Amino acid sequence: MNLAAHLRAAGIAALALAAAPAAFAQHAHGHAAARTMADTMAVYPGLAVGVFAAEPDVVNPTNMDVDSKGRVWITEGANYRSTFQKWGKLRPGGDRIQILEDTDGDGVADKATTFYQGEEINAALGICVLGDTVIVSRSPDILVFQDKNHDLKADGPPRKLFSGIAGVDHDHGAHAFSFGPDGKLYFNVGNEGRQLKTADGTNWIVDADGNEVRGHRKPYQQGLVFRCDPDGSHLETLGWNFRNNFEVAVDSFGTLWQSDNDDDGNKGVRINFVMEFGNYGYTDEFTGAGWGDKRTGMEEDIPRRHWHLNDPGVVPNLLQTGAGSPTGIAVYEGDLLPEVFRGQIIHCDAGPRVVRAYPVRKQGAGYSAEIVDLVSSADGWFRPSDVTVGPDGSVYVADWNDAGVGGHYMADQDLATMTGRVYRIAPKGHRPTVPKLDLSTPAGAVAALKSPNNATRCVAWQAVHEIGAAAEANLGKLWSDANPRFRARALHLLARIDGRAATYVAAAIKDPDADIRIAGLRIARELHLDIVPIVRQLASDPDRQVLRECAIALRHHKSPEAPALWAKLADRHDGKDRWYLEALGIGADKNWDACLAAFLQARGGQWNTTSAREVIWRSRAKATPSLLVKIVRDASTGEKEKQRFMRAFDFQSSPEKDAALVELLTSSTR
Repeated sequence: MNLAAHLRAAGIAALALAAAPAAFAQHAHGHAAARTMADTMAVYPGLAVGVFAAEPDVVNPTNMDVDSKGRVWITEGANYRSTFQKWGKLRPGGDRIQILEDTDGDGVADKATTFYQGEEINAALGICVLGDTVIVSRSPDILVFQDKNHDLKADGPPRKLFSGIAGVDHDHGAHAFSFGPDGKLYFNVGNEGRQLKTADGTNWIVDADGNEVRGHRKPYQQGLVFRCDPDGSHLETLGWNFRNNFEVAVDSFGTLWQSDNDDDGNKGVRINFVMEFGNYGYTDEFTGAGWGDKRTGMEEDIPRRHWHLNDPGVVPNLLQTGAGSPTGIAVYEGDLLPEVFRGQIIHCDAGPRVVRAYPVRKQGAGYSAEIVDLVSSADGWFRPSDVTVGPDGSVYVADWNDAGVGGHYMADQDLATMTGRVYRIAPKGHRPTVPKLDLSTPAGAVAALKSPNNATRCVAWQAVHEIGAAAEANLGKLWSDANPRFRARALHLLARIDGRAATYVAAAIKDPDADIRIAGLRIARELHLDIVPIVRQLASDPDRQVLRECAIALRHHKSPEAPALWAKLADRHDGKDRWYLEALGIGADKNWDACLAAFLQARGGQWNTTSAREVIWRSRAKATPSLLVKIVRDASTGEKEKQRFMRAFDFQSSPEKDAALVELLTSSTR
């Protein structure tokens, strides 16, 4: 495929497709050229873009992290697609992990160190720095490096955390890890990754639900999102059926955010709030059919049809952003940038050459969002690949810096002319600072938890957790802070002090702040506290997002009280909130018969209301098919609605389905 075809496939209209490869070699190189390019960028008012690093210190940056000392760690992709493309391996000895350091505090890196170089990290798509541990994601493996002597050189070859991930040398394989406020690791794989195996490659990973992690629709398929302990144990599959979910970000409340790319050229790029254990609709849940295959009641517009949003059991999208090539994502929890960015998702889209924020507002059990550009460029070579936050709240953007993106192509195929940049975004005139840490005392370790930099929060979390009960007084002060994100970080650690979980969860679920109540409920689930009395207490909560989390908490619960609690939550459905409906569906999974029966009993058998019809549409009980027949035959059901309820039959697997369809067919021929 020629360059023009590659770029069309990626949906990139802004680049002049007629440009000849010879023109690419004329692209300016070096720090001065990078500064010239930065000077032409459009940036949010009051902020400035500075060049932190450029070639030859860094080329083709695929992913990035900023450690607690403000050093920028980069995985490079000079050998991108070298296994398959005609240009072959451009860097002998394999790709590098580069550490870029600003030793004099002027905002420009003046020292570059190669942490590791090797074939096993060629075009790695993820790096996560956790103190003296560095996790690198590159299909087929998740690799763990150590630097125990802190000399910025890997102590030796990496060990494997997971292996067997498909999508080798492919953008849709293994992606970056991040550290969560609960002390766990979060990561994802795109739809070519498909699966996880043990470090030795001999066995499928079996997750906390007892399912093999492989894309064979039992129940998992396509792109996947995970959570696990730092040693890889207790792995949970948190979401599935994405296309190329490039990276996952988790905020201080434990809420997950992600982007996902469409089949290129269909203007369906999306941003997702990842509701835990949700199906995200890239392919048909039961058959694996693609979005273009004919189905009953399919959406009229392609961007929405693309994600099977008409299907019961598909979690809705937060936002669809059109054409693009989405890459790195972060949650900005600092206060250096203007208010509009604080507490919000910041995300790179290399296709339209922009780094954006998506300020969210609560909307029922879900969210709505708008788009606010942080930085963009008209220069066809600006291809932002990742974004992360420094210890002072500055934002760093990695720029792959190439004339094309997507289609497994790169225009610059000569190592001597290859480019790559890292920019720093901060208020005009702001000089970067790196706060000194004292992790040896409870006060110092707890203070470090307030950092906007995730790597700093990681080492602080580890130090506070090690200190244990001796840190409770200092954590208690942070728990009383006015900033709810600081409070949530304190709560996660307070609940993990031996013997204190129940006390702090009880305080959290009574808190006036709904986000703290949600964090408390999530902590209770992770620590395997008795969920039933907690859900019983929260089932009358005025906040629909709290109710959403209550429904999810009942998933696969064995208590005989669970169906009645679920029915009480289902009775709160307003018939319009799809987020809430899908949370109910997640909560009733594998317990639909009891849950739907409890719901209908609580309603006196009444099914003919808008809200009850929606619950039935989403349900998977043995009683569902006969109820669907009643709805379809009801005179008040419009033709378009009949199509929607007929589609629900495709998600019924009980023997009662066939009998119901026969009844519907015979009644329609009378």
